[in-house]
Amino acid sequence: MKSNNGAIAHDVEEKVSSHDYLNYMKDKQSREKQQQQQKQAAAPAPQANFIFADEKMLRIREIIKQIADANVPVLITGESGTGKEVIARMIHMSSNRKVDPFVAINCAALPPNLLESELFGFEKGAFTGAHQQHIGKFEQANGGTLLLDEVTETDQNLQAKLLRALQEQEIERIGGNGPIKVNTRIIATTNRDITRSVKDGRFRQDLFYRLYVIHLEIPPLRERPKDVEVLTRHFLKAFSIQFKGEPATLTADAMQKLLKYTWPGNVRELQNVIQRAVLMATSNTITAKEFVLEQKKVDDDLEWVKHLPIGRKMQEVETQFILETLRTHNGNRTHSAKTLGISLRTLRNKINEFNLEGLEVPQPASGKAL
Repeated sequence: MKSNNGAIAHDVEEKVSSHDYLNYMKDKQSREKQQQQQKQAAAPAPQANFIFADEKMLRIREIIKQIADANVPVLITGESGTGKEVIARMIHMSSNRKVDPFVAINCAALPPNLLESELFGFEKGAFTGAHQQHIGKFEQANGGTLLLDEVTETDQNLQAKLLRALQEQEIERIGGNGPIKVNTRIIATTNRDITRSVKDGRFRQDLFYRLYVIHLEIPPLRERPKDVEVLTRHFLKAFSIQFKGEPATLTADAMQKLLKYTWPGNVRELQNVIQRAVLMATSNTITAKEFVLEQKKVDDDLEWVKHLPIGRKMQEVETQFILETLRTHNGNRTHSAKTLGISLRTLRNKINEFNLEGLEVPQPASGKAL
């Protein structure tokens, strides 16, 4: 049962005014314009597009070839940073929809009402301050592919609307007068155990089965040693040319160090490690000492969990666990959410509850809620 404080925090999050939304849209459009200008002015950043060597990933590539042109939803699951969006783009680029848009949206990044407006759009005059029509992601991706990243973070009301859009191939803008037909392929991703979310009642079973037509489970990088090697060489070449003007070489002991590491952050962490090593190296040969790997074990840091007194209420244990995890990560919200296995939005909701209860919440070193 949700506490009164939790309900208050939830209401505060939900009650985003139309003025806030319009400001959000203006800022978003401004950021997108700046990002586009930056992309045109600078060389593209190295990406791990379609680079695999591991047998498991090669098998996934074969499945993609089989289902690319089928107009059915695809559900991609796997840990954060394993390359789920890369796989989604690979499906799109392998399909007969590749000449049409690929549109992605992070379902965990926005409150439910803003997410609904972003997905389905709204008509002029739909609410106070809506001075012009806004086309949502479903229509933007018409003829192409829409990626619903972290789909399990949507609320039940929005899940019902997503189900209707999938079943009927039509959507309705907020304030609209009727349905609009769309030809949009849906690819959904999550780093959660979605079957557990269904069992716990957080995710609609009917929507789950609708998305589960094709399921691709992306294995973590620690189970793909061949990919560690080929991705390392890819990132090394790309970043060394970008930052130093010529390809760098890698010593054998450096590669062995990378192969022995467990990569909790998966491909995203590997990319960051290689980028940092190239920037910090004093020569064109990268050695093992250039690689700074986070070997710190969270399990050791959370040894206190083993000593929790028997008889404490679950809510008290949960609160202590979240606060101790935040302390372990020096207040970093993103890293703490990953350790806890929850979304950043869920963690922020918990923090709001703690603040309302007057609890001391660890803050990031920078003073910003990362």
